[in-house]
Amino acid sequence: MAVLSEEQTILRDSAREWVKDKAPVQALRKLRDSGAAFGYDPALYAEMAAMGWAGIVVPEAYGGSEFGYLSLGLVLEETGRTLVASPLVSSALGAASALMLGGTAAQKEAWLPKIASGDAVATLAIEEGPRHEPLSTALAASRTGSGFTLNGTKSFVPDGMAADVFIVAARSSGKPGEAAGISLFLVPADARGVTRTALKLMDSRGAAVIAFDGVAVGEEALIGAPDKGFEVLEPALDRVRAGLAAEMLGTALQAFETTIDYLKVRVQFGQTLGSFQALQHRAAKMFTELELTRSCVEAALSAIDTGTNDIRELASLAKARANETLHLISNEMVQMHGGIGMTDAHDAGLYLKRARAAEAAYGNAAYHRERFGRLHGF
Repeated sequence: MAVLSEEQTILRDSAREWVKDKAPVQALRKLRDSGAAFGYDPALYAEMAAMGWAGIVVPEAYGGSEFGYLSLGLVLEETGRTLVASPLVSSALGAASALMLGGTAAQKEAWLPKIASGDAVATLAIEEGPRHEPLSTALAASRTGSGFTLNGTKSFVPDGMAADVFIVAARSSGKPGEAAGISLFLVPADARGVTRTALKLMDSRGAAVIAFDGVAVGEEALIGAPDKGFEVLEPALDRVRAGLAAEMLGTALQAFETTIDYLKVRVQFGQTLGSFQALQHRAAKMFTELELTRSCVEAALSAIDTGTNDIRELASLAKARANETLHLISNEMVQMHGGIGMTDAHDAGLYLKRARAAEAAYGNAAYHRERFGRLHGF
């Protein structure tokens, strides 16, 4: 467990109490059954932003608190416990990080204050297929006299229906599979030629397919240098991966605690389930995996805050461990609850679905194990 400052402890504890009071799992059920257009409750996100959560990593000069990535991770862990759907990861973490890493002064002044206040939602538009493969970017950015023209489609864009602006990875030169030739563009959602189609994900969150048909953008839309957008995109994605891993840690923790509570009260063959040694061994396995995952997540977030040179390795380690731990515990939650765990009336299914969606986002365990190996020269 990381040594937290007094301010971080207060932030974590206040987030825990707010989530229990305002955003329990029942809120996700209500959201799912209502068919909410954005996949989250805008009023709930407005409350989160009003508490400063959307500006935790944003510099004070742009309306944020500049409290750091570990601090945002503490909040995400608590929201993960009750499966809170919000643009915290897509906008306050991913898009904000990309702008801070490579945005121009004008871009930062235009969007960071709005992101920090919750008045605007921004999101990364990266994926073009069923898997996380940022180097496979093929959406074309063709040079014109006054800038670029974008043509292509992005899929599974998180919070794509709610977004006011997209940070789009496009191929301005080279070929898919190459880091060189990727450029990043800041594209308003209402730009001519942009169309979006809503997707409903298995975890009840919102996403969209975004089509770019002859979308004209000027040089001022570039984030970072032309053809060198991956130098901004990769560190931004690592920040998202570490933050999402923190949220997944919270989800796994709550799934574990709920399961342990059930084992203590459910009676079978005249004994509580928790008295059976086989189940005790499985519970011990889950506990050790959670402790290991916490170490990995906190190491990655702390590395980002301190600017060490191993952020890439630690971000992949954190996401791989979080993927595997949440996969294990979400499965065990269903199995140990028996028949009730298979019903929609119980929360186990909601945790399982969120686990599978989060595992696929920003790289599954295989992707990050392979990346970790490459970074270490294997």
